[in-house]
Amino acid sequence: MGGVSTTETAERAEPTDATDATTGATDVKDATTDAADATTDAAEPAEIAPRGPRLPHVPKQDRSRATRQRLLAAAVACLAEHGWAGSTVSVVAERAGVSRGAAQHHFRTREDLFTAAVEYVAEERSTALRTLFPEGAADRREVVVALVDLYTGPLFRAALHLWVAASNEEQLRPRVTELEARVGRETHRIAVELLAADESRPGVRETVQGLLDMSRGLGLANLLTNDGGRRERVVAQWGVLLDEALG
Repeated sequence: MGGVSTTETAERAEPTDATDATTGATDVKDATTDAADATTDAAEPAEIAPRGPRLPHVPKQDRSRATRQRLLAAAVACLAEHGWAGSTVSVVAERAGVSRGAAQHHFRTREDLFTAAVEYVAEERSTALRTLFPEGAADRREVVVALVDLYTGPLFRAALHLWVAASNEEQLRPRVTELEARVGRETHRIAVELLAADESRPGVRETVQGLLDMSRGLGLANLLTNDGGRRERVVAQWGVLLDEALG
């Protein structure tokens, strides 16, 4: 048998190469078709889920104010329960149900947060105190009870923790001193108004301030023991003393 020449082998291989090329072209066509189908599918609109009831729109300013108030209330509660050392911005934010970033958006520093919180709640309590006696108090003893209540609740406990922290931290002390002066002046003004006290008379201003100092002392005593019976007797006697001193 004679050998096959190189030329013949090449000629026989040509149809196979042509077939492979045709097959490759077919594959390209198929890929093109698949891509076109995918493009068509992507262009078709997706099914739209039915919408639920539309929620009422809350203006951004109102949401921001509500967040700030939650932070302030949470700060006072944390300060009253955990003291200064245990009341971090993260703890307050968690209690208020907001992120730490949201808390820092409203209050840059820890000191900003807690001084603003005590001042805010003090203003709220002052407003509530006036609301109790919209037309003035008929009985001064009722006013004494209401004032004493200011110093036996969580606000006083929170403020006390803030005072103690300020006595040890230089950066906090000036702010708390200024805050206490403002709150003290406002409380004194409300007491004078509700007691119908005439401070132009000698000794009247000191009598009103003595009432507030006594109330603060009862608040301090209440931190350790809840001696409600003794407090009621003291309050009743102060009501008598005020009637005699203020006329």
